[in-house]
Amino acid sequence: MIRALKTAATGMAAQQLNVDNIANNLANINTTGFKRSKVEFQDLFYQTTRSPGGIARQGVERPTSLEVGYGVVPVATTRIFSQGELLPTSNPLDIAINGGGFLRVLMADGTYAYTRDGALKLSADGRFVTTDGEVVDPEISIPEGATEIMIARDGTVGVRVGNEMDTQEVGRIELVRFLNPAGLKSIGRNLMVETSAAGDPIAGTPGLEGNGEIYQGYLETANVEIVEEMVNMIVAQRAYEINSKAIKTADDMLAIVNNIVR
Repeated sequence: MIRALKTAATGMAAQQLNVDNIANNLANINTTGFKRSKVEFQDLFYQTTRSPGGIARQGVERPTSLEVGYGVVPVATTRIFSQGELLPTSNPLDIAINGGGFLRVLMADGTYAYTRDGALKLSADGRFVTTDGEVVDPEISIPEGATEIMIARDGTVGVRVGNEMDTQEVGRIELVRFLNPAGLKSIGRNLMVETSAAGDPIAGTPGLEGNGEIYQGYLETANVEIVEEMVNMIVAQRAYEINSKAIKTADDMLAIVNNIVR
């Protein structure tokens, strides 16, 4: 009976983490470029009293086992990198990635981070930066006096300066992809950093070699489906509730045993 208490407790702890993850998905419904995640579970070890295939009696083999599990454990939170909706903003500094790939930004400590958040800004010296000021890599600088900024689907950045009619190319936005983007580590602020599980970063031109295209004047919304998350939350709540009832049932059965000796 004590085993039932521990087993149901692992179920409650697992569903609590599940609800925490769902709450994070819903909280980021308006976060640009956010990718939802899901919790994955595994069953724990089993106490085996009789193994399948054992001899029950002479000439008779047991077709099944007698075993009882010890509950569940969360083992991973996997990000789902499906495409979010592209929302028009009419801001020439906003860009959305339609397809695979990440923008690479240079952190203050000299390391790189990766993001799907294309809400770019201009720094005081005319460089493309994120909302928090990280410089987009490769560095692109807009010259003083630029009156129009144009970003093509392949990432080419052009400007018109003053009254000139000709477009001046000032750089190209690159995208970086990973063989296993789910292996990236989230550090907050819409940024992820590479790990050995993600594989080596592969930089390339937007629209080529598996990279998505750049859409100027758009932002990618979160890929969170509200209805799906609400359904998942109800299922998790019911699972939490039924595990609590299993604990109450086991406790009542223990009380019956205790009353026998009275």
